[in-house]
Amino acid sequence: MSRNSIKILQGALVCEESKLRGDITIGTGTIIHPSATILAEAGPIIIGDCCLIEEQVKIIHRLPFDQQDKENTPVLIIGSHNVFEVDCHVEAPKIGNYNVFESKSFVGNKVTVTNGCIIGAGCKVTQEQILKENVIIYGHDCHMREGLDRPGLQTLQMETLSKMLPNYHHIRKPNKKN
Repeated sequence: MSRNSIKILQGALVCEESKLRGDITIGTGTIIHPSATILAEAGPIIIGDCCLIEEQVKIIHRLPFDQQDKENTPVLIIGSHNVFEVDCHVEAPKIGNYNVFESKSFVGNKVTVTNGCIIGAGCKVTQEQILKENVIIYGHDCHMREGLDRPGLQTLQMETLSKMLPNYHHIRKPNKKN
């Protein structure tokens, strides 16, 4: 994709050092750490409100290898209140709300993540599937079970980061009104 179109809504906190490429919209209250990478190769990415995208995270919207038709590639919509922990790699074509992608997890581009899911640290999910709501994937063998409730909000961490990050990093200015 040759053209960058980065739209940052009022209240989002995006560090200058983050790598953003393509047509990306960042929702209110979302925090993107330095050295996070978001690439919209196949089409636009819309990130919902109050998401936390930590260091070394890679979110990539690309065509599956068996799909050559760029015309029918949908927009990657990432819902609200998602947490992408350090060094996770996510290529899912659709992500709902209230999900947690723990450190060093990997989600392939044929996996749809619904709402309230937790992808455990180091877990790799690549088989084509739609994860049911509140699913927890955990352990060395990536066991799957249903959670009783969705993951908790990261409100305290988000408040702390919104005060601390501007003290130590350059922040991109919002360019869209809500």
